[in-house]
Amino acid sequence: MRAFGHIDAGSVRQAVDAAGTAGAQTAFIAGGTDLLGSLKDNILRAYPKTVINLKTIADLDFIREEGGALVIGALAKVQDVADSALVQEKAACLAQAAAKVSSPAIRRMGTFGGTVCQRHRCWYFRSPENRFDCLRKGGDTCFALTGDARYHSIFGGEDGCIAVSPQDVAPALVALGATFRTDRRDIAAADFFKVNGERSCALEDGEVLTQVSVPVAAKSAFSKFALRKSIDFAIVNCAVAQTEAGTRVVLGGIAPSPLRSLEAEAAVVGGISEESAKRAGEAAVATASPLPANAYKVPIASAVVARTLRALI
Repeated sequence: MRAFGHIDAGSVRQAVDAAGTAGAQTAFIAGGTDLLGSLKDNILRAYPKTVINLKTIADLDFIREEGGALVIGALAKVQDVADSALVQEKAACLAQAAAKVSSPAIRRMGTFGGTVCQRHRCWYFRSPENRFDCLRKGGDTCFALTGDARYHSIFGGEDGCIAVSPQDVAPALVALGATFRTDRRDIAAADFFKVNGERSCALEDGEVLTQVSVPVAAKSAFSKFALRKSIDFAIVNCAVAQTEAGTRVVLGGIAPSPLRSLEAEAAVVGGISEESAKRAGEAAVATASPLPANAYKVPIASAVVARTLRALI
């Protein structure tokens, strides 16, 4: 790991000001479960000269109900979200998704804000010593398109990149219609998880996520298929939430951003049953365009959608 300056921020404003003073080559750290590995492997185009510690900011680790919605501070631990009786009652799919993030040790260290901001999990993008100048790093090639794409998108790319959205909580937050608040603005969940250069979210340089507001859902559920029950990122995951506007179905692990399936939602407009859940699963992947290496994801995604919907019967 290279040397870098380190600043303990006492407030969000101090963190933002420190980032502005230090210039573009800064990084924020909270739990550090994603950033530290990135620094050790030297995967980034520009190594940060200054790392700004957000853990020293008080009162950003809350989980509470405000105005009919859940509000989760960016520094709340992932395990605390999973264990929260309030989240389990008001937004079950989010608690279930948080409980599936990585391993118990990582969940106790990683923050909620950190898990939603983590970068994509493509081995070309994350190759040590920045060996591949891929599209996400300003290059002109997505190496997965002609290389090893077994865990990549079955719904094409975003800006040419076919790396998939890795977060387990992302589909749940999109399905629930969450809103992300930063020091600058509010961002709808559907707009937050977008390819943004090296980032997998809409945050810009020096912008700090402070909290996430999550509307309450009457019923919701989350499912994940991974090679191992612990540690592994999802091959496919899915969140389903019943809202005032109807049933939302959102998948992860199969596209560069969490994919809301309007086709699956249409299949259950008349109600969720064994048969309509099966039709929804089939509809969710009807327009998939997998590569030979990841075509196996198509039937898995169909089954995961059906299984998640059946959990609401």
